[in-house]
Amino acid sequence: MDQQDEEPAALADELHAELEATEELPIDHRANRWLGEAQAVAAEIREAPAETRREGARQVIELLESIEETGSEEADERIERALSLAERLACDTG
Repeated sequence: MDQQDEEPAALADELHAELEATEELPIDHRANRWLGEAQAVAAEIREAPAETRREGARQVIELLESIEETGSEEADERIERALSLAERLACDTG
């Protein structure tokens, strides 16, 4: 991995970690479905080429924006951080 990909790769790892951290939280089952799909996509883009990473990040954004309510304040905070990370990755020009 070259230096240009280092920051986006770190962001992708952080995105995945935020979503993974929601696994053990008491979350509404409907929200949990969207989170599971978003986490799977986030896992796939961790070592993906830049364009694939951008496309995956956009997909994560769509999935997370589909969540209406989690029932967990901690999950809500992690989702907000994940959205911010995904938005940065989706706009990455590297």
